[in-house]
Amino acid sequence: MKRSVLTRYRVMAYVTGVLLILLTIGVVAKYLLDMDGAAGFVSVVGIAHGWLYVLYLVFAFDLGSKAKWPFGKLAWVLLAGTVPTAVFFVERKVHREVAPLLTDARPAPAQA
Repeated sequence: MKRSVLTRYRVMAYVTGVLLILLTIGVVAKYLLDMDGAAGFVSVVGIAHGWLYVLYLVFAFDLGSKAKWPFGKLAWVLLAGTVPTAVFFVERKVHREVAPLLTDARPAPAQA
């Protein structure tokens, strides 16, 4: 498996996780604290998280299919982007598991 497959997944995992935390803070500010401007923030961050979560799903599915994960594990990784902070823990575990499977596409430097 190429390193880029894991890198794409990791980047989208972090982006999705950060946006979900921001969205959670915005929802708390909007509904519990009744703050002005929170509705616009929730709208913008919610839309961004929604679209980028779809990319996360695509990259996570690509990684899972290349790593030949069983359906249960793949489902857990796909759902991690919907639980605040879960994606960070799942990403670390996935990285530790998949790192030994990587093949480096770059040729080895010539020895003198």
